[in-house]
Amino acid sequence: MEQYTVGIDAGGTKVAYGLFDSRKQIISRFSHPSNAACSPEQFFDEIVTNIHRIMSEHDIKKENLRGVGIGMPSFILFEEGRIVKTSNLVNIHDFPARVYLMEKLDGIRVILDNDAHAAAIAEHRYGAGRGFNNMLYCPVGTGISSGIIINGGIFRGRYGWAGESGHMILTPDDGIECGCGNRGCFMSWCSGSMIIKHIKNWIDAGEKSRITDFAGNDVLSCHHIEQAYNEGDILARRAIAQMTKILGIWTYNLYLTLNINCFVFGGGLLKLFRGLKDGKQKAGGLLDAIKEVFDRYNKNSLPVYFREAALSANMTGDDFGTVGANELLF
Repeated sequence: MEQYTVGIDAGGTKVAYGLFDSRKQIISRFSHPSNAACSPEQFFDEIVTNIHRIMSEHDIKKENLRGVGIGMPSFILFEEGRIVKTSNLVNIHDFPARVYLMEKLDGIRVILDNDAHAAAIAEHRYGAGRGFNNMLYCPVGTGISSGIIINGGIFRGRYGWAGESGHMILTPDDGIECGCGNRGCFMSWCSGSMIIKHIKNWIDAGEKSRITDFAGNDVLSCHHIEQAYNEGDILARRAIAQMTKILGIWTYNLYLTLNINCFVFGGGLLKLFRGLKDGKQKAGGLLDAIKEVFDRYNKNSLPVYFREAALSANMTGDDFGTVGANELLF
């Protein structure tokens, strides 16, 4: 009797679903935009509706669904499955998500974890982290975070959110307030969502940029930053320089703290900013620039490996996230 699992990557901009067979092969997928304004109940009710939809479309009975794995950009009490807070979906906090979902799904097993943890597990088992006993997975996208593999297993810490390194404080009480509730965390200076806020503040203060020309009537995005950067726009180059400097310092601090020498980077910004053109940052773009900053501060010659996540390079963004979420069940 065929057994199935569902992996769900629930992020700040979209929710992606993957249906997997007993060989862990993805056989169905779809996604929809995240609604940052909705309540926790509304957010998870939509997920439940879509799980039932998947089961109905593929004629899967409850006893044939081994479980549902969900990765979210949240502080999660792992053992309890309670979401403490979510910086990119600020209404989802202090919510017993696992209990709520299992009740709505009539007892189907649910495992809920931070999305960086899920991705770290998958990348260590199948991707660029294979062969390393210790590894750091560092997603660079809407937010920044880390998943810590120690002695071959994910390290969650006492409560479950070990690796929320993007919210470590760099400039106390200085800068733009992050969804974590603090000003001056690493993420507030260099994530995809926050760099947009910095650029808007610079423009509102009177600085000129072609970024708004590229955006036109659309919502300003990191894609418009890349376009302006490649045209020599001063503000776009300032934004990228800020991101690479902060990300390089972030990784160096992680290296000193954990002494793990394998960094695996994922996330949409790596792909978007791969084609930066100014004679120095070319193919490899953002990752090469981060490593250059890291090397500037690193004063010893022992090897440190910066690798791009293999799964995200070989799959669609949706598949990569859902594969990581699905791995939580194994």
